[in-house]
Amino acid sequence: MIMKTQTILLNQTISQVKGNIVSDMAGEKVMLSIKNGKYYNLGEIGGDIWDLIEEPISINQLVSTLMNQYEINQSECEEQVISFLEHLLSEELVIIH
Repeated sequence: MIMKTQTILLNQTISQVKGNIVSDMAGEKVMLSIKNGKYYNLGEIGGDIWDLIEEPISINQLVSTLMNQYEINQSECEEQVISFLEHLLSEELVIIH
């Protein structure tokens, strides 16, 4: 079976897929996907991203918001955010609009 890989672009809009159970554990977000029965540790920054994508948001806006929260340069922030979101996408936890 061939896995289709989808590349996320900065001008796209993304949001979380609803119906997952998310809780805070020692400052990090942990999530249980009801759909696939897997646990995910989103970490602190991943948890912030998860909160920010509750409603549809452009990747550019997401990067901009995170750059204001953390001391990180734009290219590194874009790279990290896209990598994280592509992982979530591969697990069917986010949707591109």
